[in-house]
Amino acid sequence: MTYFYITAIGAVDPAAIKVASATIETTFGFRPLQFGPLAMPPDAFDKVRNQFSSVAMLKELVARAPADCLRLFALTEKDLFIPMLTFLFGQAQLGGRVALVSLARLRQEFYGMPGNDPLLAVRMAKETLHEVGHTFNLLHCTDAGCAMALSTGIRALDAKHAAFCPACETLLKETLAEFEMEKTA
Repeated sequence: MTYFYITAIGAVDPAAIKVASATIETTFGFRPLQFGPLAMPPDAFDKVRNQFSSVAMLKELVARAPADCLRLFALTEKDLFIPMLTFLFGQAQLGGRVALVSLARLRQEFYGMPGNDPLLAVRMAKETLHEVGHTFNLLHCTDAGCAMALSTGIRALDAKHAAFCPACETLLKETLAEFEMEKTA
């Protein structure tokens, strides 16, 4: 039997874990089990950029994933980057087992505004859908309202829905049906 796990890298508000867990359960049909929390990988922080490498965090997730892990989803408060981009809201292995979302730029406080927990929850749901969707082989979608649309900034993220477009929903259902067949075989 395999399980869907959820964890934090570093300190993360338990309310954020609950929002992500509910999103995963409602949309993907898996009730995530708590795992961790995990320490920040020692090589993740880049002093020049003053950000954290999402690649280093994904490598840590891969290394720490339990043997019975179907998926391991992580939240972090740290601002993420990859060398070719200024920042990332999250990253995942396409068709792989691990995905990561940063809360840093999802928070209104990052932009010098007062905190807004309901808005944060909606943004988290969208990014959770997006990154977990990648682990189930969903690619970036051309429908700007789809959760799988590429978000290169907070406005693009806010313009999306916390749901998949019909085409992505169909692809996801086909992929999840394949997982069900594998479990029963």
